[in-house]
Amino acid sequence: MKYIVIVPDGMADLPIKKIGDKTPLEVARRPNMDFLAMHGMVGLVKTIPDGMSPGSDIGNMSILGYDPKTCHTGRAPLEAANQGIILNNDELAFRCNLVTISNNMMIDYSAGHISSKEATLLIDALNQEIVQEGIKFYPGRSYRHLLIMKTSRLGDYLKLKTYPPHDIINQDIRSYLPRGAAADMLLMLMEKSRKIFEQHSVNQVRIDLHENPANNIWLWGQGVHPRLMPFREKFGINGAIISAVDLVCGIGRLIGLEIIDVPGITGYYDTNYLGKAQYALEALKTKDFVYIHIEATDEAGHNGDLQAKIDCIEKIDDLIVGTILNGCGRHDDVRILLLPDHPTPIELRTHTADPVCFVMYGKGVSVDGAPQFTEISAREKGIKFESGEALMTKFIAKQ
Repeated sequence: MKYIVIVPDGMADLPIKKIGDKTPLEVARRPNMDFLAMHGMVGLVKTIPDGMSPGSDIGNMSILGYDPKTCHTGRAPLEAANQGIILNNDELAFRCNLVTISNNMMIDYSAGHISSKEATLLIDALNQEIVQEGIKFYPGRSYRHLLIMKTSRLGDYLKLKTYPPHDIINQDIRSYLPRGAAADMLLMLMEKSRKIFEQHSVNQVRIDLHENPANNIWLWGQGVHPRLMPFREKFGINGAIISAVDLVCGIGRLIGLEIIDVPGITGYYDTNYLGKAQYALEALKTKDFVYIHIEATDEAGHNGDLQAKIDCIEKIDDLIVGTILNGCGRHDDVRILLLPDHPTPIELRTHTADPVCFVMYGKGVSVDGAPQFTEISAREKGIKFESGEALMTKFIAKQ
């Protein structure tokens, strides 16, 4: 048996008045997703445990079959793991966004989706200018980077209240700055970054081109190294992950899945959708399980970009779901699971913890006759799984 999981990050949404009180998924062309629904099982699943923040780290960990309440130690350590950074017992990681702040307002959580090349120059500048024992910045992709800190005050840092910048778009940052006994260090680093970036040539060029400058860092998502059971030990099969997002790949590395590097994947609207499907099909020649994660729909939700979200859903349906169906054969020894990790509603521009729609299709999967794959059709079927772990266990269960 071969198993394929397709996760359009943040795809689920709420009805939007300007498109007739429908969701982007409802109005998008999605013949392949509908095929899965008509020949598979549709319903709702709670990917975000009660009381936990609805982040992609929580949602994807849950879908992969790990209980975030016992396994999650923070978002940043997952991203560190993908960069091969194994935290020592006296170290913790912070997510370090490059952001645009103006007049104390969070204008852009991604500094205009700054390129990785530009971002690396800025991160290098931080390391050159902030020479302090136990502090080091690591470049990632686009706006997503890391701060690794060695400290004797681990408990104080873990208790800090920090906020994802994508949750406070167009809001006054002074209400969302790090809070707690160890906040002064983070505030100092953020203020130093502002001064370092202010005159940096990267930002001067971006301003000249009328692009948002990366004029600040934003520190959040702190945590220590997690300990996760290997996927093969937990489920009895081997597998791989395809994603442009460090935190998703980081979870994969921590559970022993192979990370497949697909040329042209960006974590944005312009990602290589077809390449993800093609590389997944190739991986299935030697792997039992492939997890395909697509960030584009989540970015559209955060940007409040309705048309982009519809377009991304249609590309996922055509270039990923359609290619997988055609490549695997519609009656082969295969199962497909498709679901978002959490909703990212266009009008809210942030994540919610609502249960998400899923469709499970393939050999041995009971068919419950949903005519289409939408939030409303899944809602009519009700909650079928109380956790992502329960869903994954069912998906991989031997018949």
